[in-house]
Amino acid sequence: MSALPALVSVDWLIRHQGDPDVRILDASFYLPNQNRDAHAEYRERHLPGAAFFDVEVIADPASDLPHMLPSPEQFGRQVGELGIDNADRVVVYDTNRFLASARAWWMFRTMGHQDVMVLDGGLAAWQAAGQKLESGEVRLPVRRFVARFRPDLVLDLDGVRTILEDGSTQIIDVRSPGRFRGAEPEPRAGLRAGHMPGAVNLPYGELIDTDGRLLSNDRLQMALEGAGIDLRLPVAASCGSGVSAAILALAAYQLGKEDLAVYDGSWTEWGGRQDTPIVTE
Repeated sequence: MSALPALVSVDWLIRHQGDPDVRILDASFYLPNQNRDAHAEYRERHLPGAAFFDVEVIADPASDLPHMLPSPEQFGRQVGELGIDNADRVVVYDTNRFLASARAWWMFRTMGHQDVMVLDGGLAAWQAAGQKLESGEVRLPVRRFVARFRPDLVLDLDGVRTILEDGSTQIIDVRSPGRFRGAEPEPRAGLRAGHMPGAVNLPYGELIDTDGRLLSNDRLQMALEGAGIDLRLPVAASCGSGVSAAILALAAYQLGKEDLAVYDGSWTEWGGRQDTPIVTE
């Protein structure tokens, strides 16, 4: 298992929420077809002391792709504006089955911050435990956060082309089976349907229990093995736009694989081009 935990329970957070080095972030995010405003919902209700980590804002403003990873300098500045420094323990949660708390967790790790954890079960688990919520916007004093980029945890278009050509890495697509086969429409307009040649499908929902928590390690292992995934080998995750792929990274981390790479542009980039190979079945 990995040295630092990727998940914390509600009970853990109840005990530690008042610790001076614990920072809580609401990283909720919704797909375009869900027609919900995550930031507005955050203002209505959030965990006490939680600031809003907006994956649409903490993103590369120069990219025409949605919520692409920002530069280390931008990430450090914006995270510092949330009142976080490099000595803090960061706990992220969401309201949408790990979208995008897992993405925020992966972003922090990609920017060199290891002490970051996801609240298992998110806001729903907090409420189920009878814990109170707050409303309004939380703003903390600005602090200094220095990001140290880890290129091994992220793939770009050229990187994906390379691993497809050399067959060195298992590519796991966590979209729904229908989207993977090209039988269902994409939630973003203008994308071709299907999947990358050689990719394996493991829908991210199969990693989440009915109560909204991540599956136990034994069941995660079974899910990955059932999809033909060997964590002893290099693995990369892809999804619709680089958000839900991080759920697979989180699951793999729970099983001791700390170097699973996420294709940041994912299908929004791959399926939005005309020069990328696509398979339908």
